[in-house]
Amino acid sequence: MSSTTSVRNGTWRNWGGNVVARPAREVEPASVEELASEVRRAAEDGLKVKAVGTGHSFTSIATTDGVLIRPQLLTGIRAVDRETMTVTVEAGTPLKRVNVALAREGLSLTNMGDIMEQTVSGATSTGTHGTGRDSGSLAAQVKGLELVTADGSVMTCSAEENPDVFAAARIGLGALGVITAITFAVEPLFLLTAREEPMPFEKVLADFDELWAENEHFEFYWFPHTGSTNTKRNNRSAGPRRPVGPVAGWFEDEFLSNGVFQAAQWVGRAVPATVPAIARISSRALSARTYTDIPYKVYTSPRRVRFVEMEYAVPREAVTETLRELKATVDRSGLRISFPVEVRTAPADDITLSTASGRDSAYIAVHMAKGTAYQAYFTAAERIFTAYEGRPHWGKVHTRDAEYFASVYPRFGEFTALRDRLDPNRLFQNDYLRRVLGS
Repeated sequence: MSSTTSVRNGTWRNWGGNVVARPAREVEPASVEELASEVRRAAEDGLKVKAVGTGHSFTSIATTDGVLIRPQLLTGIRAVDRETMTVTVEAGTPLKRVNVALAREGLSLTNMGDIMEQTVSGATSTGTHGTGRDSGSLAAQVKGLELVTADGSVMTCSAEENPDVFAAARIGLGALGVITAITFAVEPLFLLTAREEPMPFEKVLADFDELWAENEHFEFYWFPHTGSTNTKRNNRSAGPRRPVGPVAGWFEDEFLSNGVFQAAQWVGRAVPATVPAIARISSRALSARTYTDIPYKVYTSPRRVRFVEMEYAVPREAVTETLRELKATVDRSGLRISFPVEVRTAPADDITLSTASGRDSAYIAVHMAKGTAYQAYFTAAERIFTAYEGRPHWGKVHTRDAEYFASVYPRFGEFTALRDRLDPNRLFQNDYLRRVLGS
């Protein structure tokens, strides 16, 4: 997975191809001081400012017609502190580079999402998460932040220093400033055993509470138009390390999950009537397997088939009822859904606008292939999710606004008040933030 960046005519596009921006200028600061100077210069020129990572958000959260800050030169590990068990990373560093560097040091993040191409600042600012019974999102592992605020000053925050900013800026949506460095908690490198196996949809739902309680990390994919899922359970292991072999890994993770799946998307797009049959074949294509490896090689996988995505966090206790409604809606709708639905969980956290803020959550993600009409499916899914007071992922397609968010986030007013203090003139404003946070 790679970023889709500017082309010759000055147009920036996101990875999913559904968002376009035409900034007045792009800058690539090589230091925090240069970035702060660009922020001050933009304010003097009357231009808005947004920072962008690899463009994996499906919303326009990072778009601007003003100054687009590209953090490619703000990369690398600043420091590894073994006393506090933290790592401080420049904001533009890709998660993959962090994971590889930590593994060389015998260290690891506790939990992570299922891809690692995003920058650390983009991933945390939008609430990127994996799945976990006890361990939360990337932002929940943040111990400190450095950001440039609207007046061009550099602020550091943590639980001890500027704690009100820290509570909000870990998932700050780019509304409070431009993050320049992040300090994550780390732990000694450990092993995970992954157990992947097919399971009937109804059995997963009937046993969901047990599967969640018995596994450190549980997730599954349901294939619409079928009664089938593929489940994955990740648990810590004493070893030995038994990774997926290179041939089996290529066949299942590249040939089947990416190559054949891409071909299936092309066929389904050309002939929608074939989608249910393709879904039945796809749901049986991946066989059961068990392997043991270091964390990032278990949590993450390559995603080369491009898509557009909506994901909502619902209260964990409502997940099975929500999924049954989604399945019933798809079954009676006549929609042809060629992408599996992904289901994960996260424990409650204390981050102001985290989708798991104050409540144990389950995430339900719906996808459609890039270039396929997704609006009818996403509209039907969103109607179900919002009935359960769902909270949409900040970087994925949704239609909610500030009025809705004020009703599902008890601390929403706390965030907007902080924004009023840090950015009263809305230097970091764009159309997306105007909709989700208000003017």
